[in-house]
Amino acid sequence: MQPHDFWQEMHPPGTFDEAGPFSGFFPARLDRGEQIRLPIRPLADGQHALASLIINQASFDVQDALAADLAPKIAALRPEVIVGLPTLGLTLAAAVARMLGFARYVPLGTSKKFWYDEALSVPLSSITTPEQQKRLYVDPRMMPLIKGRRVALIDDVISSGTSIVSGLTLMTSLDIEPVAIGAAMLQSDRWEGKLDALGPQGRGRVISCFRTPMLKRAGEGMWSA
Repeated sequence: MQPHDFWQEMHPPGTFDEAGPFSGFFPARLDRGEQIRLPIRPLADGQHALASLIINQASFDVQDALAADLAPKIAALRPEVIVGLPTLGLTLAAAVARMLGFARYVPLGTSKKFWYDEALSVPLSSITTPEQQKRLYVDPRMMPLIKGRRVALIDDVISSGTSIVSGLTLMTSLDIEPVAIGAAMLQSDRWEGKLDALGPQGRGRVISCFRTPMLKRAGEGMWSA
């Protein structure tokens, strides 16, 4: 596959062998059986790798399929507003909000506008850009939309847990306890400890389209789950 070919198509159940070992791509499976091919990204140690998803590079059909899978799971928890984490989480959050029939959603941001309040922000870093120290902001004008409401907080991928914890920390500082934490992909289980540290409800609120494991080297160019 060429790099631009990933994330462009949903495949029928059973199209790809899920037993491994895997070369070139990992076939992730949604709960209803559909599969999506994800590129394998080796980690720095050379012995482990992760399946990758960059949702804003996905075809509209794939974006719609992921939102259609996640939306009813989120709906079961009766959210009143969808809040999206930047940057890639905004793509999924907007699509889920539309599928739930909402007129809008609330995007969080990392770019400080001159009218923003520093008190309505927390530090933010992510697994894909660890060297960039940013802050996560909520626009003060959006506060009436989320204060006292049932919030669903959505990101594209939960991997190390750093980004989603920043989002939850910001919500907590605003006296908001999200009823749901949504993501297209749960990437390995490294995030679980960080959410457990936030309290007993942390991990139990997480909803996703699919999970992918940490992969281990199984030979030259080969990886096993």
